[in-house]
Amino acid sequence: MIPHYQKKARPEKDMIFGIRAVIEAIQAGKDIDKILLRRDMSSELARELFTILEGMNVPVQKVPLEKLNRITMKNHQGLIAFISPVTYQHIEDIIPGIYEEGRVPLIVVLDNVTDVRNFGAIARTCECAGVDAIVVPMKGGAALNADAVKTSAGALLKIPVCREENIGNAMKFLASSGIKLVAATEKTDQNYTQVDMKDPVAIVMGSEDEGISPDHLRICNELVSIPVIGTIESLNVSVAAGVLIYEVIRQRGV
Repeated sequence: MIPHYQKKARPEKDMIFGIRAVIEAIQAGKDIDKILLRRDMSSELARELFTILEGMNVPVQKVPLEKLNRITMKNHQGLIAFISPVTYQHIEDIIPGIYEEGRVPLIVVLDNVTDVRNFGAIARTCECAGVDAIVVPMKGGAALNADAVKTSAGALLKIPVCREENIGNAMKFLASSGIKLVAATEKTDQNYTQVDMKDPVAIVMGSEDEGISPDHLRICNELVSIPVIGTIESLNVSVAAGVLIYEVIRQRGV
């Protein structure tokens, strides 16, 4: 089992308190990682916030007042928003530009990879290998916070991160754009070196404990596995991602 690291409290400089302050931050162009809202909040201002958030990929979680109080002792007014250190993009906006530039797309899709350090390590490998974009879910994935940026050695500030409301739809878009979806999974005997990845490809990696969801696995064109010789059942997800990413690089002769 891949270890999960203890979560550390985020510094208050990465947070915004109060609905009005969050509305003003969004209108000023700030990217919001997620919002925690008091469960029984139903004011006119809250409805205004939800209207503004329509069409934006910002997860909103309704929580008890006690949880907000544990995060900060300041007057949060029933809402805490976490500022994202990066500007999120959409994969639909990335792919056409890659083709227009005459390049062969290499995308990494993370299906509910929740560990921040693994996320950061994968991003670092992606940047080193020239991956064009990382696709992550709006909900259920690792937080893109200061720890993730630090672990990535700053790579998350350089590589496009596409946060998608529906990972399955994003994968279908990639497939319809001529990109082969290659899934890393233990549910196959096909060695990763047996699949041709010289053409446009997206490497799909699953969560540390459950792997790629069955629905998303069915969308993939190829299922591949990495041989394990020792007694531990599987590689760390960031290591496995690195193996597959650099297999693409090897096959393309970069």
